[in-house]
Amino acid sequence: MTIADLGRGAVLWLAIGIAAAQTPARTNLVGAVQAIDPANGLITLHTDNGMTVKVKPHPNAKVLRLPPGEKLQNATPITMGDIATGDRLLARGELSEDKTVMAASTLVVMTKADIARKQQADQAEWQKRGIGGLVTAVDAKAGEVTINTRTMEGRKPLIIVASEKTTIRRYAPDSVKFQDAKPGTLEEIKPGDQVRALGTRSEDGTHFAAEELVSGSFRNVAATVTSIDAAANTMKVMDLATKKPLLVHVNADSTLRKLPEMVARGIAMRVNGSAGAAGGQRGNWPGAGGAQRAQGTPAGPGPGGAPGPAGGPNGMRSGHGGDMQQMLEHMPAIKLADLKPGDAIIVSGTAGADPAQVTAITLVAGVEPILSAAPAGSQRAAMLGSWNLDMGGGMGVE
Repeated sequence: MTIADLGRGAVLWLAIGIAAAQTPARTNLVGAVQAIDPANGLITLHTDNGMTVKVKPHPNAKVLRLPPGEKLQNATPITMGDIATGDRLLARGELSEDKTVMAASTLVVMTKADIARKQQADQAEWQKRGIGGLVTAVDAKAGEVTINTRTMEGRKPLIIVASEKTTIRRYAPDSVKFQDAKPGTLEEIKPGDQVRALGTRSEDGTHFAAEELVSGSFRNVAATVTSIDAAANTMKVMDLATKKPLLVHVNADSTLRKLPEMVARGIAMRVNGSAGAAGGQRGNWPGAGGAQRAQGTPAGPGPGGAPGPAGGPNGMRSGHGGDMQQMLEHMPAIKLADLKPGDAIIVSGTAGADPAQVTAITLVAGVEPILSAAPAGSQRAAMLGSWNLDMGGGMGVE
């Protein structure tokens, strides 16, 4: 059979099929603008999956600005000159075989300024209407997650109620980015997990109707450094609770801080509940008569930096009402190479598939006075752990 035998209609469809096969498939890339070369019309994009791609827009490419949380039909036209380094970018086009160059037909931009405003709004909203804590029970069929909250009358259970309209997300294992969080279910949440919810509390204070619910499994570890591999961004530590070695991964999203001695002693005084801690009592710190046990649950902010409930290890605040995570943000930043074997650290991180490894969300050094002050078996030594979910970092194109 020849092409002529197929008839004109069949020939047309065959031609269309050949043309489609010869047209490179279009794909989407999402990431942060790393550099801009106006002279050559190139944008260097560092994608969320770790690729570095040179984006070359077509002459007639669409360039759109989309505020976070808005739908694509609400995007407004802008020019290439409006794009800046640090902006979030979705590029759609044809990717080269080696995946290093994209000829883009569409660029959708979320500017740094728009993202910052959205994050501030999210933080204010979560501070005003957010709650969080440790999960004590889950009834997935009833759509209920129970946590303990601290009230004027003491600790009381609070039932978080999720409906069909509740947005549920789950923090990804081995990731410190909220943008890596995936749609989740109540069945995934287990006692001991951390949850944060945005919504409305009932008048009697026993239930909380959730509009958004974010959960994750996290680890707090008090440890001593045994070795450091700055080139690989890893360090080996000895977990003081389990007496087992642990490999700590640090990446660009990890926060590394060091407490000045006076600050650490001030915190130690509150941990110990007496002036003796600030006076230099050695407590159970290794080398002073015993091994410190510290295994707990991270305190700190909820999505967008919103703090958890005040009081207690799950919503630790300073004696003057300042949020612990906010305090840490003002402490001196350090690099992995600044640490040395023998240093005491507290690491708050994501619990991944391998219990012998942890990816650090927050790593705090200079904590010897705090660990010395905490009684043996206390969970307070892990009070500096944080849960830093950056809700404004995702690319919300619908």
